[in-house]
Amino acid sequence: QVQLVESGGGLVQAGGSLRLSCAASGRTFSRYAMGWFRQAPGKEREFVAAISRSGIIPYYAEFLNGRFTISRENAKNTVYLQMNSLKPEDTAVYYCAADSTLSEIVVNTMEREYEYWGQGTQVTVSS
Repeated sequence: QVQLVESGGGLVQAGGSLRLSCAASGRTFSRYAMGWFRQAPGKEREFVAAISRSGIIPYYAEFLNGRFTISRENAKNTVYLQMNSLKPEDTAVYYCAADSTLSEIVVNTMEREYEYWGQGTQVTVSS
């Protein structure tokens, strides 16, 4: 079992930055690939970014255009999402999730591949 707790959300003006954190407890954090997803009001949850177990392989949704960066510190059981140049359309609840893949390099973009989820943190970008 893995427990995930997100933090770092809030209200920011368009063009600003936020860094989300997701702290994991339970089993060995480095055994999990980690992902960030988001859900805007009235929309389905969508993939944002993921990172492999070792942190070597990041992967991003195409719509980000390089604005976000995912990273992890296995020694701190934490994964981060640095969000820059935020836009009003980035407003959503952001969730982190853990995938117990056996691969050191695979990252998944599908929700069904992730076994554990945090409760989410709200990000609101004002225009």
